[in-house]
Amino acid sequence: MAPKLTAGDLQIITRIAVFRGLKSETVEHIIAPATAIRLRPHEWIMRQDDPATAFFIVIDGWVKLYRSSPSGDETVIDIMTKGQSFAEAVAFTGNRYIATAEAVSEARVARIPADHIVRCIRQSPDIALSMIASIWQHMHHLVQQVEQLKAQSGVQRVAEFLASLSVAEQGHCTMALPYDKVLIAGRLGLTPESLSRAFARLRGIGVVVDNAQVVVRDVAKLRQLASDERSAVRGTLRVVR
Repeated sequence: MAPKLTAGDLQIITRIAVFRGLKSETVEHIIAPATAIRLRPHEWIMRQDDPATAFFIVIDGWVKLYRSSPSGDETVIDIMTKGQSFAEAVAFTGNRYIATAEAVSEARVARIPADHIVRCIRQSPDIALSMIASIWQHMHHLVQQVEQLKAQSGVQRVAEFLASLSVAEQGHCTMALPYDKVLIAGRLGLTPESLSRAFARLRGIGVVVDNAQVVVRDVAKLRQLASDERSAVRGTLRVVR
């Protein structure tokens, strides 16, 4: 039997977008049958094209969502972490999973049965409205990713990714890459070789990547580089190279 959720797990789960705006007693009813699943790296929790039996919330660790082509190639859709949910839509429509979810690191994931969600929605239609809002957020995020792939250079994408890892707005900082570089490249729509070249170019503004450790001399400059137009980025890198 899968273990029940802890009090700490519940604090994370009740704050996700799906439950925003719902009464506390409604949320408690939705998550009542939820269980916590512990995953090892490369262990999957749902498989593409399998019938949808649940939706999931990441409690701890990192989970990769990806699609596989008939030839076996993988396309990374997103990397989920603490407090993020996935597979809400299929959980209440009864469709099949459109992607595989696989642990990138040691992870704990809450599982809420789909049939229970459907019963809850029939009892309280407000739950469906909250889920639609959450799905819209996911769609908005995916649109931003598509826009990023089309409008930003590889260097910009890497700069934005590194900037998102820093809690500081300016000054010096040191951080650790959350997962391996091959997966980072896949998430950013780059080949591993293109990622390495981007890291090399970012040395010109004081970004040093040594295995999984990253040292940023000026976080504000990195953030500016991530948001500048592509032409401005090229000009900046020419000056500082």
